[in-house]
Amino acid sequence: MMKPQLRHTGETRRRYLKAAASAASAAALGSMPGARARAAGKEPETRSAKLGFIALTDAAPLFVADEKGLFAKHGMTDVQVLKQSSWGTTRDNLVLGSARNGIDGAHILSPMPYLISTGAMTPNNIQVPMVILARLNLAGQCISVGNEYRELKIGTDTREFKKALAAKTAGGKAVNAAMTFPGGTHDMWIRYWLAAGGIDPARDISTIVVPPPQMVANMKVGSMDTFCVCEPWNRQLISQKIGYTANTTGELWANHPEKAFAMRADYVNANPNATRALLKAVMEAQMYCEEPANREEVARICAKRRWINAPFEDIVDRMRGDFDYGTGRVVQNSPHQMRYWKDFASYPFQSHDLWFLTENIRWGYLPRDFDGKAWIAKVNREDLWRAAAAELGVPAAQIPKSTSRGVEKFFDGKVFDPANPKAYLDSLTIKHLRGQGAA
Repeated sequence: MMKPQLRHTGETRRRYLKAAASAASAAALGSMPGARARAAGKEPETRSAKLGFIALTDAAPLFVADEKGLFAKHGMTDVQVLKQSSWGTTRDNLVLGSARNGIDGAHILSPMPYLISTGAMTPNNIQVPMVILARLNLAGQCISVGNEYRELKIGTDTREFKKALAAKTAGGKAVNAAMTFPGGTHDMWIRYWLAAGGIDPARDISTIVVPPPQMVANMKVGSMDTFCVCEPWNRQLISQKIGYTANTTGELWANHPEKAFAMRADYVNANPNATRALLKAVMEAQMYCEEPANREEVARICAKRRWINAPFEDIVDRMRGDFDYGTGRVVQNSPHQMRYWKDFASYPFQSHDLWFLTENIRWGYLPRDFDGKAWIAKVNREDLWRAAAAELGVPAAQIPKSTSRGVEKFFDGKVFDPANPKAYLDSLTIKHLRGQGAA
């Protein structure tokens, strides 16, 4: 199991981590359900919240909620949306909490609230209860490879990639696959992709952690052969002529869940009205981001220095759903483009959390006997999403009838039935289980 890389910023931060262990935009948004009237309910218990984000386009709902005044619209007049340097930093600041100069919630990799709540990926295995309030998006990530493999034009099939990696290893050179956080979504996508073609991500290639904004620079100096991350970093790799896109992760699993909006459970428990207010603002922002007519504006917002700080040209095409893979393959209005609201993108299906937990068991981050359903009952608060949707007047057709999206099918023919996660786990050839009965 890969050990989490902890990042501290001096003695003060270490001390705090230890202590933690013991309506201007209304016209533009007038077509949204929530714009018709201020949601019913009590006033927020607090007007403040500190929310973290990583410089990625799937954090756009937080950027839009801030820029369009949606937090203030719902009574949250003192919300700070704060850039984090890495997912490790996000984790550490959530462990601290805002009372100790950390954060209350974040744009986050969907498995991370579980890895933090259980202490599986925290300093000293501290358990910090977290709550998932919404999914922020579906799909929209990519797996990229370096120009060293340009002639292979690698896509979803990694069998030829396996041969190339083996030849490189035989020549005495290291081979690396980069992701953004152990047990996170990018880790799951790149491991699944490699393993489907017979590449063992624990034995045939080194899986390393690199923060999203540093992916391109590390590929440029030859630190990795492939990486998985959100935009704009895959597109920027092509712009700088360093590599190309092998696939957009929706090709591996159509409309897969990706980031979440999550908060510390103590904030949610102490401030239920403020929590719903934040959630409603984020949901309205997701609706805004989803509209095709708004995509260029959202790309310009993302490009700003305070948010992603990247060229608009590296953001806008894929924000619109247009994918130039850098190999001559171009797909307009891709069916695998990022979804912010359509296709129940915002709703946090419990069945999706169960898949993430099952995959974390597969790769040894969680023990084989981990009780995923019991933890989902604690962490996944889809009931709060439904309450916020009701207050916003979201049409019934846009609200799922079940906490499960049902049986999921993957590009390699594997099937995940949330009613029987063991059968899925048993069907996988490459895995590294730990705990009782590990194989």
